[in-house]
Amino acid sequence: MSSDSNSAGATDLIDAARAAQDENGKDYSGLLQDMLLETSDVEGFLADLTRLTVDTLAAPGQELFCGVTLLRPGSADTVASDSEESRRMDEVQYRFGTGPCLEAARTNRTVVVRDITTDPRWDEYAKAIAGYGLKSILGVPIPLDGDAQCGLNVYAREPDAFTDEMIRAAEEFARGASKSLRLAVRISQLGESRENLKAAMGSRTTIDLAVGIIMAQNRCSQEAAIGILKAASSARNVKLRDIAASVVASVGEKEPKTHFVD
Repeated sequence: MSSDSNSAGATDLIDAARAAQDENGKDYSGLLQDMLLETSDVEGFLADLTRLTVDTLAAPGQELFCGVTLLRPGSADTVASDSEESRRMDEVQYRFGTGPCLEAARTNRTVVVRDITTDPRWDEYAKAIAGYGLKSILGVPIPLDGDAQCGLNVYAREPDAFTDEMIRAAEEFARGASKSLRLAVRISQLGESRENLKAAMGSRTTIDLAVGIIMAQNRCSQEAAIGILKAASSARNVKLRDIAASVVASVGEKEPKTHFVD
């Protein structure tokens, strides 16, 4: 799949998500999983995610900045952003090791800063980030499995930029994004942190890919997902690989080919 076709596919899905916002009350889970399958790499999917967040939350004429922070033991990194400015804003928090978005990811609670210039929390960080002309910050946790923690970071230049409705929308969006991010992170863990998602998916067997899908959909461990596949195979008297292929087909993904290299 070419980068142009990836971009076009993601754009179509983002347009569909905007329509779903009006029709289905911000239920993005299925659309984000489709976006993951349409995008050839993890970073591309997460970049689309930040753009969708900004497009969804911003009021007419309002400028928002968005990044996604991924925390692992001993490290914090912006894995995607809608702009270079939002990436710089995230890095200020990493430099101080504290801030609203890091707190949201670590505590699994939404953190709202109405005006960083008057907020008494994070004294040194607050002084530094105010120098960039930002006033309002919203940190929303995106639950992941295992040791990884994730947060959606949204910034605005004006104070009191985030209404209660916007905060609720961001929380609903984060919950919808959670399943897709779990799947994206787990696939990326098969190789280097920046491994191409399409290559990773192509190297997986049908059973492995089905296990990843079941883990994302049921929020369960790898062992539990394998148990679900085996139970379905036994109950239906169908080969495990055929059950796995039906799971893969259910999310619209063609059955992958497995290549063996000497």
